[in-house]
Amino acid sequence: MERDMCFKIYDFHSETEWLDGRLNGIGGSDASAVIGLNPYKTNIELFEEKTGKCMPEDISQKEYVIYGKNAERYIRELFRLDYPEYRVEHHEFRILQSTAYPFMQASLDGELTDADGRKGILEIKTTNILQSMQYEKWKDRIPDNYYIQVLHYLLVTGYQFVVFRAHLISIWGKDRRTSVKHYFIERSEVQEDLKLLLKEEIKFWKYVESGKKPPLVLPEI
Repeated sequence: MERDMCFKIYDFHSETEWLDGRLNGIGGSDASAVIGLNPYKTNIELFEEKTGKCMPEDISQKEYVIYGKNAERYIRELFRLDYPEYRVEHHEFRILQSTAYPFMQASLDGELTDADGRKGILEIKTTNILQSMQYEKWKDRIPDNYYIQVLHYLLVTGYQFVVFRAHLISIWGKDRRTSVKHYFIERSEVQEDLKLLLKEEIKFWKYVESGKKPPLVLPEI
């Protein structure tokens, strides 16, 4: 069902308009909160934001957000150099809205086309590694909240694959070290996860539309 999804394109003139547009549905960074896998926000807090009971925290001036925002275009160009087999496109201040489920939307770091003409998603993350245990979260897998984010993008776009590029930054005294990891996800390999996420997002949005608070979803221990 979700494979045949298509989307509407909305191009905004400014970052302010784009940010306002992102409030009108479930975006990639929201999706993990829907199912209790967001370490920074519960599904109840997300519900209150989407129903206008509270405004999301403004994190635009936080140092790590500014760094990630400024680094993104350079990382995208490095990816283009490292993987010339992909055609890389990016559209600033663009939101994609699912036509089948209009409350679902996506803002992509990049759109890819492979040698076979298949469409894919480029997702870029920069993150500071403050403890050695944080490296384990990135070992051979993407942390859950980011995994859910790219699944959401696959649902909105109907695209066939994801390339996830992570820049992991650690500071040792005066030395700043960056390691780069790539994760490749094929849509065909995550069909069951896509079906589950779609079901949960539909259920969550019904709560938003009704104004009835959903039960709290806590991650499994």
